[in-house]
Amino acid sequence: MDIAALLPQFGSVIWTLLAFVIALSIIVAIHEYGHYIVGRWSGIDADVFSLGFGPVLFSRVDKRGTKWQFALLPLGGYVKFKGDSNASGGKDEDAMASLSDAERRRTMNGAPLWARAATVAAGPAFNFALSILIFTGVLMLRGEVTDPVKVGELRAVPSQNELQVGDVLLAIEGVDLPSYGESASFQSFLDDLPEQEHLSYTVQRGDDTMVVEGPYVYPPVATQIVPRSAADDAGFRAGDIILSVDGSPIYAFDQLRDAVEGSGGSELAFEVWRDGDVRELTMTPRSTDEPQPDGSFKTAYRIGIVGGMFFEPATEITGPLNAFTSGVQQTGRIIEGSISGLWHMITGAISTCNLSGPIGIAETSGSMASQGTTSFIWFIAVLSTAVGLLNLFPIPVLDGGHLVFHAYEAVTGRPPSDKALRILMALGLTLLLSLMLFALSNDLFCP
Repeated sequence: MDIAALLPQFGSVIWTLLAFVIALSIIVAIHEYGHYIVGRWSGIDADVFSLGFGPVLFSRVDKRGTKWQFALLPLGGYVKFKGDSNASGGKDEDAMASLSDAERRRTMNGAPLWARAATVAAGPAFNFALSILIFTGVLMLRGEVTDPVKVGELRAVPSQNELQVGDVLLAIEGVDLPSYGESASFQSFLDDLPEQEHLSYTVQRGDDTMVVEGPYVYPPVATQIVPRSAADDAGFRAGDIILSVDGSPIYAFDQLRDAVEGSGGSELAFEVWRDGDVRELTMTPRSTDEPQPDGSFKTAYRIGIVGGMFFEPATEITGPLNAFTSGVQQTGRIIEGSISGLWHMITGAISTCNLSGPIGIAETSGSMASQGTTSFIWFIAVLSTAVGLLNLFPIPVLDGGHLVFHAYEAVTGRPPSDKALRILMALGLTLLLSLMLFALSNDLFCP
């Protein structure tokens, strides 16, 4: 056995696991801190705040009597409130019986309904808040594209390119550019451009206006590789430019899309330009269920390459309010898309292979981390939204299940009986474990 040949694979696995642990730890820490801090504000004491499970590696007790600890298995975390029998929140009958009325008020089970409900809801709420905060920060750093469009950074391309950083685009092929802010008009303008290797650009360079030659605006360049996609598995990298598909030269990203969609799922041969070298790569497009504007899904063949312009447009600072609004909208779109996708899987409209388990999430974590810090942070925001949404599902043992119990108590004036709670919690745990096993089987057996 060639041990040296295994080292890159071993390093990749370590990198994937490390990225997964970092992402999960941040999300779990925020989720559990939401429970803890809102519980504290509501007058509920916490005995333990733990990141991870199993043997304790490090701990300290603060002045409020809460034990903060790091445990060996970094696969989650919990807050054990005063009066709880375990990390799942079961009632410690013996401990509760020995408490005075004032002390019972400072337990999870003895607190008023509003305090318990607020404490439970705070976990998912903090996950959503983390997502919005990250999206807002990233959008502020990225900024908004200037109008008119200005060349901010040039990508390395194999064809002739006479444009320079700072050039302001006035026209392409003699047709004036519409305002970038008018997205429909701008996209229609791009769609009408001839799909050829070179185009003429009228630019303003300093005080001069000139016509220069450059590549097609949206060449078949991979600005990003979708994790766990066909392109990712085939070894494509961000920055690759596809020169031909099955021997046919292409100059526009739309030509690449047409070739993939027309493949019928057959293997395709790609000639790829990477940092001055030309190499051959092959891959088989995969069928993917994609959401449509009307809420339905459409099955199409995809390879997992995200395109872009042959240059990075210059940007200007985005105001905090606009970035925050976009961050809220982005979080909402993730929630809406997740619910829609789950519903369509349940009804059989799309494949259940769209549901990823821990292996898939870990692989995605590693892939996004390898594509840069910004991509990894953005992924943490997406995953945080998914975790918050999952915890709101009305399944006993999840936060959503506890909120259902609280709603029942609000309507009837009494909580469910301890016996009913034990039965429902057992059923909920069984359902949750079954769902996890199903998702894990998807990771192992779905294409």
